[in-house]
Amino acid sequence: MTISPPLPPFAAIVVAAGKGLRAGGPVPKQFARWRGKPVVRHSVEALLTAGATKVIVAIPENGSDMAAEALEGLERIALVAGGATRQGSVALALKALDADCERVLIHDAARPNLSQDVIARLIGALGAHEGAIPVLPVVDSLAVAEGDLMTGSAPREALRRVQTPQAFRYPAIAAAHAAWTGAQEAGDDAQVLSAAGETVALVGGDEALQKLTIGEDFMNDLPAVRTGMGYDVHRLVAGEELWLGGLQIDHDMGLAGHSDADVALHALVDALLGAIGEGDIGTHFPPSDATWKGASSDKFVLHAADLVQQSGYRIGNIDLTIICEAPKIGPYRPAMRERIAGLLGVDIGQVSIKATTTERLGFTGRGEGIAAQAIATVIRD
Repeated sequence: MTISPPLPPFAAIVVAAGKGLRAGGPVPKQFARWRGKPVVRHSVEALLTAGATKVIVAIPENGSDMAAEALEGLERIALVAGGATRQGSVALALKALDADCERVLIHDAARPNLSQDVIARLIGALGAHEGAIPVLPVVDSLAVAEGDLMTGSAPREALRRVQTPQAFRYPAIAAAHAAWTGAQEAGDDAQVLSAAGETVALVGGDEALQKLTIGEDFMNDLPAVRTGMGYDVHRLVAGEELWLGGLQIDHDMGLAGHSDADVALHALVDALLGAIGEGDIGTHFPPSDATWKGASSDKFVLHAADLVQQSGYRIGNIDLTIICEAPKIGPYRPAMRERIAGLLGVDIGQVSIKATTTERLGFTGRGEGIAAQAIATVIRD
């Protein structure tokens, strides 16, 4: 949303100079994609939308190309090489601001879900204070620990969880960083200002303003539930074995295909792959590859189930429909459910198998082939 009335003029610093190793991705987490765009871009756009006159982005050494790509097209921004520590990066970014700057917000790029309301509360608090920080209550009981032993408790009513951005009067925070003499790096910029004898106001934070730290944080942003659909057809021919739903069925004809041509399992695989956006069975097991000639479709199901797990999901349920005139599926249905549940590692109650005919219409009605369609629902772990 757009803030109304407009906020007093302010500049901003976004700290994006870390290595981001705990997220485990191929690039530092601040440049990884989250909700369709690089993590750092979310914060910068939110600050610009709020009316920031300038946003200084502290980036890693040799990170200018990644940063330029992540922030392409944005105006009123400048890149500054960060220091060896977060505090060092902030100090360098403060020096890059204009001397006549009155207010500055300092924000960690790893907190991308920055609301306009939080920004407004922070800027508003600077009317009476040199600094302001967004906080949240502590809801769990707290224990004082020594090694693996509890040695006491702490009053949670007197404690708060601190977030960023943190807002400051520019002259005060610049002077506080310049005067910092602590033996260790400060935990945040509010500590630096407090050490200089200034007061820091507390304003309401936002539970959505969580920090992205590890790879699972990126997975947790995935939709809670996803659904995929699969459909497959194979011809019935004489002289072939009939594999259907993971079972070999006694029949006078079998399904023709590059693998064992289990049309039911192929539809299931496509549904699973579709649910996680991983293409189709031909992408992973090309018919042109001799490796899969005559292969058991069990392997395809196991592969798809493994990809579901790697994507941060688990299988919720499967609904599979087999379309044919013959053979009759009813006698085999319990064994098919048990077989597929075993392959997927789920309870048999999560697997539904139905059968229908086309009233002797079309290729299935003429007994020329068998079709199958499947729907798979996956749930975020």
